[in-house]
Amino acid sequence: MTRVRIYKPAKVATQSGMAKTHKWIVEFECQDKLEPESLMGWVSSKDTKRQLRLKFDTLDEALAFAKAKGVDYTIYNPTIRSKFTKDYGNNFTNPRIRGLG
Repeated sequence: MTRVRIYKPAKVATQSGMAKTHKWIVEFECQDKLEPESLMGWVSSKDTKRQLRLKFDTLDEALAFAKAKGVDYTIYNPTIRSKFTKDYGNNFTNPRIRGLG
């Protein structure tokens, strides 16, 4: 039976923005074995579902798609990042005045 992974992608380490982390991704797992190509040595398979990646706005939409297609699914919950604001002016203030000392 076909299996899919449902997850929210993590923030890219080389970028500071969170642009591509808001949608839920449905990705099919590879059913065929991976084989190295003889000419270039790249890893490939004959399973074309491996190339398919679907994006959904909510987890409920992704689950509805998986249930409608009758596929098994695994949900990977995203890790929540804590955000704090940094001000340039704090570099020049005394920590005792800010209440940190």
